[in-house]
Amino acid sequence: MSSEHADPATVHVSVLRERCVELLAPALQAEGAVYVDATCGMGGHTEAVLEACPAARAVCIDRDEEALALAGRRLERFGSRASFAHASFDHLAEVLAERGVAEVQAVLFDLGVSSLQLDDVDRGFSYRADAPLDMRMDRSQSLTAAEVVNTYEVGRLWTILRRYGEERHARRIAENIGRMRAERPLRTTGDLVRAVETATQSHEHRGHPAKRVFQAIRIEVNGELSEIESAVPQALAATAVGGRVAVMSFQSLEDRIVKRILREACTTTAPPGLPEIPEDQLPRFRALTRGAEQAGEDERARNRRSASVRLRAVERIRGRKR
Repeated sequence: MSSEHADPATVHVSVLRERCVELLAPALQAEGAVYVDATCGMGGHTEAVLEACPAARAVCIDRDEEALALAGRRLERFGSRASFAHASFDHLAEVLAERGVAEVQAVLFDLGVSSLQLDDVDRGFSYRADAPLDMRMDRSQSLTAAEVVNTYEVGRLWTILRRYGEERHARRIAENIGRMRAERPLRTTGDLVRAVETATQSHEHRGHPAKRVFQAIRIEVNGELSEIESAVPQALAATAVGGRVAVMSFQSLEDRIVKRILREACTTTAPPGLPEIPEDQLPRFRALTRGAEQAGEDERARNRRSASVRLRAVERIRGRKR
């Protein structure tokens, strides 16, 4: 279904919507408070935040123009309280600077591929249907999954599958892709699935054999992990005292990065054993969640995408270091 006719409220159910509002709303009560939805998608979380926080305004960022179009329709009733930026989330600081926003009160990241992207067969994110090998979240970029699969050296493919997919059979699969593309290029998701299946047909699998391979290639195409490394620190730096940052991850590689960055923000930089910690070495943030929160059984039953979510959130308790 195209963005022109889709109803964003039915196309996508936002994961942990109420919990995200509960975590972020206390920082968004003052008039003019700024909420940044760094991965706006179809606007479900932003809609909930703007309803709960009538004094706040939202800056909605997404690299997917189709998703932004749907979010624009969904949030139209909020008028100028919602503004939109077509950008990847690692441009967060740049987007805020363009709007003259010096600091914000809340930021939300909903990482990974969206339901809109997975459900649109033609975009090539799913291993369950045959489609062009694309996998671009931002269709204006040039790099596609087809280019990765057909032009990367086999050794580089092996590294990507092992690192980004944690795929046990990475070498076997990469070598088989090399053999198959020597005969003819792999052009569709079906071609890639066959390459995986023929390489691993004598091995047992948990779930679909191509799941981790598709994850790895998608991460490479969209530079997802490097963007998290850049974007989450940008969000922390932009957050005012009393402001909050929440991050939802959907696979272990994302969550490890987020966990490390947030833990560092909540930890003193002073060496152990000091009788008194200098002000500039005290933690800038405190954790709002105990470890990573997961969706409850009811939500997992209603929304299968919530099954793998890990939610972490922090609050700024001290100003920026000078």
